[in-house]
Amino acid sequence: MSKITRRQFVKSAAAFGAASAIGFPNIIRAQGLNEKLQVGFIATGGQAGSHTGQSHNAGLQCIAFADVDKNQWNGVLGKKGWEQATGYQDWRKVFQNHGKDLDVVFVATPDHTHFAPSMTAVSMGIHCYTEKPLTWSVREAQLLAAAYAKNPKVVTQMGNQGHGGSGWRRAYDYIKAGAIGDVKEFHTWTNRPIWPQGGGRPAGSDPVPENLDWEAWIGAAPMRPYKKGAYHQFSWRGIVDFGSGALGDMACHTTDGIYAIMNPGYAATVEPIIMTAPVGDQWPAGMVIKSTYRAKGDQPGFTTYWYEGKDENGKPFMPETPEELKVDGRKLPETGNLVIGTKGIMQVTGDYWDTPELLPVAKMQGFGRPKQLLERSPGHHAEFFAACRGEKPREFSQSHYSYAGPMTANIQLGNLCARAGKKLVLNEAGVITSDPAINDLAWREPRNNWGPLEMKV
Repeated sequence: MSKITRRQFVKSAAAFGAASAIGFPNIIRAQGLNEKLQVGFIATGGQAGSHTGQSHNAGLQCIAFADVDKNQWNGVLGKKGWEQATGYQDWRKVFQNHGKDLDVVFVATPDHTHFAPSMTAVSMGIHCYTEKPLTWSVREAQLLAAAYAKNPKVVTQMGNQGHGGSGWRRAYDYIKAGAIGDVKEFHTWTNRPIWPQGGGRPAGSDPVPENLDWEAWIGAAPMRPYKKGAYHQFSWRGIVDFGSGALGDMACHTTDGIYAIMNPGYAATVEPIIMTAPVGDQWPAGMVIKSTYRAKGDQPGFTTYWYEGKDENGKPFMPETPEELKVDGRKLPETGNLVIGTKGIMQVTGDYWDTPELLPVAKMQGFGRPKQLLERSPGHHAEFFAACRGEKPREFSQSHYSYAGPMTANIQLGNLCARAGKKLVLNEAGVITSDPAINDLAWREPRNNWGPLEMKV
């Protein structure tokens, strides 16, 4: 008699339920609701604490986890009912030893180690939630989007939590109602970086702490010596080999509304307008990136501008304050978006698209509340869990890889043009045509044995 794993049984039952729900829906639904999803975590400290907490509260059962730093393991072992979960420092062992039993995996490591465990999970048929940015490179993002299409039973989500909010949906309502006419430009700015950026590679090395597996922390990136305080736990964001700078940290939040509202496909051109220095071991201290997007159906082409960091005098890179804001005696917020249309301007304050408003206040008051066009989300994690349980379709988890993959690729194209130091021209498939050799920078071959364990694309 052939063996069948618990996860295979759950999947078979879900498929059977979809076909049989008309006959006896109450029985099928009860089976789904009584089934505990078995979850694994790739990282348990830092931002991963949000996912362990949400999963525990939602009734998932953790059976295995990996974190390179044993001092972070209490993020799982400290939770009631999860004390027996098996812990590792090497993420590969979670899949090698528990892959047949896992329903869901969360990946919340530094940027450079997002791709390999995420691709492994999707290729093994395990639902996967990956923190933002989805990947470290352009090509990795494209490959995860392809894997999502290739593995149609897998539910995915990227951790841009604001996508589950109502703010960008209200902005969508205003734009589709014609409140600012056709969109011409988006200007997005951030108060990042708030970590070291613009410097050189740290010299020397220090002994690796006993609690840390440095080999596993480096993962797919080129090996370098451990240096206390230079990388683990936070400063890696500004290091090109490991992080994606301010773009990778915040653009999946602050530009999310652009991709959600406009659905533009890949950028036509991407260029660095300002760089405080060439890209070295670290990303520059400040940049301004311009991207153009093609017309799509009745939607005209538009341009985006991304502002990060400060100039040599310490002045933040930001757009000019529009007259429509000055008339109300206001200034630009510390982070946010300006959406410039043919008939007006919208401002969004903050990082998560929570507060779209027409400018000036008088126009907002005069226009009134537009018709609601989109269903609201029950919450970013809630929609992911509902789709994983089969209570909702897989696309109910709305920041899935088919959405987050191209979005992340476009964001990482900003970093790629900075590395290239010049304007890039792309075709509609996201391939660089102006200098095909730059496509090589869009991908980094993983260090030996640290790529995906499986890859179905």
